[in-house]
Amino acid sequence: MNKAVLTSALLGLMMVGAAGTAKLMVPTHYLADTRPATNLETLVPVSFGDWTEEKAMVSAVVNPSVERALKAIYTQTLSRTYINKQGYRVMLSLAYGANQSDGLQLHYPEICYPAQGFEVQAMRSATLQTPRGAILVKQLETSLQGQRFEPVTYWTTVGDVVAIGSFNKKIVEMRYRLGGQIPDGLLFRISSIDTDPQRSFAEHGNFVNQLLRSLPASDIPRLTGLPR
Repeated sequence: MNKAVLTSALLGLMMVGAAGTAKLMVPTHYLADTRPATNLETLVPVSFGDWTEEKAMVSAVVNPSVERALKAIYTQTLSRTYINKQGYRVMLSLAYGANQSDGLQLHYPEICYPAQGFEVQAMRSATLQTPRGAILVKQLETSLQGQRFEPVTYWTTVGDVVAIGSFNKKIVEMRYRLGGQIPDGLLFRISSIDTDPQRSFAEHGNFVNQLLRSLPASDIPRLTGLPR
């Protein structure tokens, strides 16, 4: 009887200890609180290089239900249309969340575009070369009822690390959480209405490179995961 009581007591202590350890491992510190606040409106200039914001254009193709979901998921969003001196238009959409969670995964373009009636005709991983280093991105070829063709380039960051795909995203999140931090996250999406995907992706690269050249070095990691 005494042995049984002792065994039960030891098991109880082990369970309490495991619960306490698990509680200690739950991060409570937000990475966003340790650095300057993010303001997407001022972070991205309205004019840089050959590109200027075209205020008359509506950059996002988001239906009301998706827009409500965005506001619930993200701390800030930014949508703009830019036009260069050759008349080519690029639509920029940024979404920032101070508390990175699976919510970011829910708005991956390969998920939100079909939710708006688009068909994803092709999707691939790619590397976008910049003078500061390579950014791992995803490229999508989408169409709406065979009439609107919209190639898309995007990447996501968790903290200051690019994480493409839900698996890589969870790995990066885990690293931050094991360090006691709750990371923030950002989705950077560029698209254009163009029947030529290769031309579109080339313009996307041109847009990103000119944008990065216009930014202070301190803002580069926040948008791209690249070093300063």
